[in-house]
Amino acid sequence: MSQLDLDKGTEKPARPDFSKYANHAATAPAYFSVNDVHAYYGESYIVQGVSFIVHEGEILALLGRNGAGKTSTLRALARTGSPQVTYGEIWLDHQPLHKMSSHQAARAGLALVPEDRRIIPGLTVEENLELAQIAKPVGWSLERIYQLFPRLGERRTQEGVTLSGGEQQMLAIARALARDIKVLLLDEPYEGLAPVIVDEIEKTLNIIKQQGITTILVEQNAVRALQLADRAVILDTGEVVFDGTAQEVLDNEQLRHDYLAI
Repeated sequence: MSQLDLDKGTEKPARPDFSKYANHAATAPAYFSVNDVHAYYGESYIVQGVSFIVHEGEILALLGRNGAGKTSTLRALARTGSPQVTYGEIWLDHQPLHKMSSHQAARAGLALVPEDRRIIPGLTVEENLELAQIAKPVGWSLERIYQLFPRLGERRTQEGVTLSGGEQQMLAIARALARDIKVLLLDEPYEGLAPVIVDEIEKTLNIIKQQGITTILVEQNAVRALQLADRAVILDTGEVVFDGTAQEVLDNEQLRHDYLAI
């Protein structure tokens, strides 16, 4: 499909000019880069030319209203096949993820933690983690994971699906860390969690950042995400409308009103 075909019928009203808030780190080498990615669910044009870069060890908040294309973009980056990427490039540490399947992208170091967490029924906490380590490359040891998540260590013999929502989110993140990952994609990790549990998840993400792992976070709780993140990308109807620091979004009332309703 040509770029002309992709763009046909997608003309939209002019947007406010937020160009002065362009990514200040654009001159630094990108660790993870997304270049003009387009993706479809069947005939529905969902991801419409998304481009941004992330630097090693950064936390990037990928934000927008409901239906803005956040989860679809995350799934496109993870090479899930749904939505189908029809155009564009995705690079991780000089590796062309756009040429890979989801399995190959995972082996290259990309890990997606979906909103539903996908804890495997019938398996204990430890069995869920051990299953993640069956195939190489293996990441964190179980001992190291339990140091990060003491609650999981206490519940290692408990069936994973019987954990609380917060504990299941911890398990989902821990399962990703059990693989040798470079970029962690998190879809709505705070959904349905009490503020005290959100605090714990945020502490965990900061520790993960200190270990050099890059995180892209999709979250409806935009303020909490912005307070955690280094940078932010805002989507509207499948397109990037802002790319800059998280603090700039917190400081820009017009931007927050127009695209985040906060």
